[in-house]
Amino acid sequence: MTRPSAASLLELADDALLEAVQRQTFRFFWEGAHPKTAMAPDRRNARVRRIDDLVATGGTGFGVMALIVAVERGWVTRAQALERLGRMLDFLGRTTCYHGAYPHFMNARTGACIPLTRKDDGGDLMETALLMMGLLCARAYFDRDAGPEPGVRGRIEQLWSEVEWSWYTREGGRSLYWHWSPNNGWSMNHPIRGWNECLIAYVLAAGAPRYAVDAAVYHEGFASGPGFRNGRSYYGVPLPLGPPYGGPLFFAHYSFCGLDPRGLRDRHADYWEQNLNHVRIQLAHARENPGDFAGYGADCWGLTSSDDPEAGYRTHAPAEDNGTVSPTAALSSFPYAPAEAMRALRHFLRAHGRRLWGRYGFADAFNVELDWYAETYLAIDQGPIIAMIENHRTGLLWRLFMSVPEVRAGLRRLGFSSPQLVDPPP
Repeated sequence: MTRPSAASLLELADDALLEAVQRQTFRFFWEGAHPKTAMAPDRRNARVRRIDDLVATGGTGFGVMALIVAVERGWVTRAQALERLGRMLDFLGRTTCYHGAYPHFMNARTGACIPLTRKDDGGDLMETALLMMGLLCARAYFDRDAGPEPGVRGRIEQLWSEVEWSWYTREGGRSLYWHWSPNNGWSMNHPIRGWNECLIAYVLAAGAPRYAVDAAVYHEGFASGPGFRNGRSYYGVPLPLGPPYGGPLFFAHYSFCGLDPRGLRDRHADYWEQNLNHVRIQLAHARENPGDFAGYGADCWGLTSSDDPEAGYRTHAPAEDNGTVSPTAALSSFPYAPAEAMRALRHFLRAHGRRLWGRYGFADAFNVELDWYAETYLAIDQGPIIAMIENHRTGLLWRLFMSVPEVRAGLRRLGFSSPQLVDPPP
């Protein structure tokens, strides 16, 4: 597959342009996957072709969702995707897990945990939730009764049912905890609470077929504390939940690659309003440009956690802004602001395509002020581009995930309402 140039992409109509961007980005998960296990890498470098053995759990969840889109759009065959998925499941079935949860990074040849930090050397519940989100979408999509599909569904069912969500409450506490390690126990001491990207973990934990958690863990854990409710306005836009100015935009993307936010409500918020207003605040921030950074404007926006010119991987948000724009932030926001996201997409190609558009789509980030362009592509940034553009175009992944019985049960148990939870008449 040849890479279309930025100039040729600009000649395409909007829908054809979205198709081309999704397909090029999919190469990260197809060509860039580990050759033995098909697991997703954490990142790839634009210049270095060598593939190492470090693979990412959450990134693989996004990779599974990308595989589904690829089959649906005819980029790969159903058989090719099932073969890839089978290799992933082979690896996941034999590698080390920690009460059913996988570590953030693993060695794809040995299955051993690759510590993220000295004490982060065990189960990572949020990475596991992202993986399970992708696998449950695959279980729903590969629904045929012949060939390898029943076996694939059964293997996904086993991995999913073995995640001990209740263990990660620390013996019946009122919150899920992010990490546990056989070497360091709970010493990371990171309860998952306050508005962030982790809603998906609580929905899955509440709907799990085994080891489910009570609704109080969500309401008294995640939906509590000063980091959850907001209620203030920024640039004239009200923000129901989260930190000042909303935080990084992946809060509006990760959980919602699968969870359909349209009409999704509980006692705490309307999640379409939450995400839409989060995006509007970022648009206003780019227009106002209080930091006077070069390049910002109505066509160049999007702050989220990504690679950074000064600090490796870093959080970027209106309250933590150093002039670094991350294309995934705008491109994964197509469901919320399609016209503004399309303007950003065309601007990225027109003004920065020579240095930003490459082998796996858009590079991770850029900073015009410092004349810096990343040479890296990250799984957790590339994956939401594919998934959220597809949800904008067809709603495919939203339909699949919201059809999963355990997801529906988890949402209902936590008190959510949604048009997709209304059962059709018999």
